[in-house]
Amino acid sequence: MASAAENKDQQHPQEKNDKEIVDRLLQEEPSERNYAELARLRIRYCRFPGAREIQKNLDALLQRWQMSEEQLFELTRQLHAQAQVYRRSSNSQGQDDWS
Repeated sequence: MASAAENKDQQHPQEKNDKEIVDRLLQEEPSERNYAELARLRIRYCRFPGAREIQKNLDALLQRWQMSEEQLFELTRQLHAQAQVYRRSSNSQGQDDWS
């Protein structure tokens, strides 16, 4: 039998920032950057024990954009091979978000 600690959802350290990104994606149309953001977040939250709302919204985005996760990853691999999807903006503070 699993202990209560094993069943408890965890909070990801980037969850607050990621929720803002997901909320923005839910309001916007697909674009190269938005595809890359969705793929990055799908990877981050894959098998993560928590952030259920974010995971549910990531699933909803895939459905809305009419693609499977495999199609998303194939598309973003092509995008990254062709160009730098994440360009530094003038207000960027030089900090990458790889956590």
